[in-house]
Amino acid sequence: MFKLLSTANPKIQKGTAKGYLSFILHLAPARLSGKEVCPKRTAGCTAACLNTAGRGGMFKKGESTNVIQQARVRKTKMFFDQRDEFMAALVADINKAVKMSAKLGLTPAIRLNGTSDLSWEKYEAAHGKNIFELFDYVQFYDYTKVLGRKVKHLKNYHLTFSAADGNDADVAEALLQGMNVTVVYDKIPEGTYSADEDDLRFLDGQVGIIGLKAKGRAKKDTTGFVKRTIMMAVA
Repeated sequence: MFKLLSTANPKIQKGTAKGYLSFILHLAPARLSGKEVCPKRTAGCTAACLNTAGRGGMFKKGESTNVIQQARVRKTKMFFDQRDEFMAALVADINKAVKMSAKLGLTPAIRLNGTSDLSWEKYEAAHGKNIFELFDYVQFYDYTKVLGRKVKHLKNYHLTFSAADGNDADVAEALLQGMNVTVVYDKIPEGTYSADEDDLRFLDGQVGIIGLKAKGRAKKDTTGFVKRTIMMAVA
């Protein structure tokens, strides 16, 4: 059985400086597996998805896939077609993550939507409990574009809302609800709280708008997904 969780992500590795070891689950985003895992995705975020960042985007000449992409597709299909087996594997991986973190003297933090936006609170993991209830002593966190998720009772699950092209109304509502909102900029405006130092959004406190600098394909975005600071200044 291949493992579901990974620590091989430069940004999440930065959390070790604050005492956390982050683990992330990468599924095949959008409908790459034949199943939709990003229900509120936009044209901009689809085009700029970090699915092809780092080694995930390294393809041999003439090829459009690699072992990383193939593994993400297999994981996604397993989630939809073999849910019980997937959840059993996820539970086993989280137990390993907890033990690994303890050996290193670090606190585990788990992000299940690395390249997806599933409402994990809806899915049973074991014994009638979702994954957050089953591991109520572990910190989970995610970014989401889905408003109204029923997670306030889950004290160990933190959500940060994601701004994108065309979801301004949802952004406004998320802020009214007290959620922090990440906005991708070509250059993070001076005075804006930055999320580029680490991935530990559950430590941010209530700061409102959080800036992320455009990376990878997002640097060439023309959909409005990436906010241009020069245009903002002119406006």
